[in-house]
Amino acid sequence: MKRLILIMLCGLTLSACQQEQRYTQQSPEIDAVRALLATSASGDFEGQREYYAADAQIFYNATEDNPTSVDKMIEEQKGQANDFSNVSITIEDSAIEMVTTDKGEKWVNCWGTWKATHTASGKSFEVPFHETFQFVDGKIVKDFGYWDNAPIMMAMMEYEKSLAAAADSTMMN
Repeated sequence: MKRLILIMLCGLTLSACQQEQRYTQQSPEIDAVRALLATSASGDFEGQREYYAADAQIFYNATEDNPTSVDKMIEEQKGQANDFSNVSITIEDSAIEMVTTDKGEKWVNCWGTWKATHTASGKSFEVPFHETFQFVDGKIVKDFGYWDNAPIMMAMMEYEKSLAAAADSTMMN
């Protein structure tokens, strides 16, 4: 009997010492983020839907009081699809992680580089980004993305300015 009690106490002690894993670099959620970003880079905008919950909130360079929907995100991406070619997204293995918060929320964080060529001007861009995704039941419910659009916007404005100047020059001749 003493032996049985001792074995039970040892078992309880060992199980009490085990902690839930709160940080990992390998999970189905990480695999989903990698697949989502590859789908986006390939231009399959509609294919992104399978990774998001129907009521997911997306915050690209936006505060939490200004969300957009998956439908709106895809609409915007489709509208910009012809503006860029050779789109790629690179995320190093060490630059993606999943954490479980004290509240039990699952978040995947990644840091990467978006590369593309502006179709009209031929100018190439490399834009570092950070994106973090909250998962519930295997689907993304929140997506926060941050990057600096300024170099792209400036290049597009310069290109449009050069077109306007060329048009003005042609009209004067």
